[in-house]
Amino acid sequence: MKTKKELRQSYRQRRKQLSSQEVNDWSRKIAQQLAHWLAGKADIEHFHLFFPIAKFNEVNTFYIKDLLEGQGKVLYTSQVNREGSQLDTLKLPLDAAFFLDEWGIPVPQESLRVSPTKVQVVLVPLLAYDLKGNRLGFGKGHYDTFLGSLPQSVIKIGLSFFPPEAALPVESHDIPLNYCFTPEQVWVFAT
Repeated sequence: MKTKKELRQSYRQRRKQLSSQEVNDWSRKIAQQLAHWLAGKADIEHFHLFFPIAKFNEVNTFYIKDLLEGQGKVLYTSQVNREGSQLDTLKLPLDAAFFLDEWGIPVPQESLRVSPTKVQVVLVPLLAYDLKGNRLGFGKGHYDTFLGSLPQSVIKIGLSFFPPEAALPVESHDIPLNYCFTPEQVWVFAT
């Protein structure tokens, strides 16, 4: 099995090779997967989104933002707090304007720092994931800490352009996903 470091390098390289057209087309398909998954789930109203670092060819979640706003959902995002150790939850205003922070992460110009207690679904960034729902992030641990602070009932959905690995190296603090949406399908994990 490859190490986390080797997997991170491999997936960063795979993403680098994607064209902006592929990133946008596949991101739209992932948003469509979410739309299909949401059909009949009117009770799910509070969504926590990450926003893409364009230079890393992350899934463009602005398509998902537009979809969810169009359905009247309440949206949240995160920002690394001033101490740089944890994520603060921000409630997004409708049609928020964004600026890029020092890491290239889109951050809303106006937002309200809130407790994440109402969040029902978290869309989770990742580099890779496996058939059991384990995810490999960028290695900072921000999302594992954030997910670990939420009730287990919160639905954790990864977004990826690629299919899963058979297995990833797992550590005790890693929080598994419930689902991962790709352009082709929705992966469901027994957690």
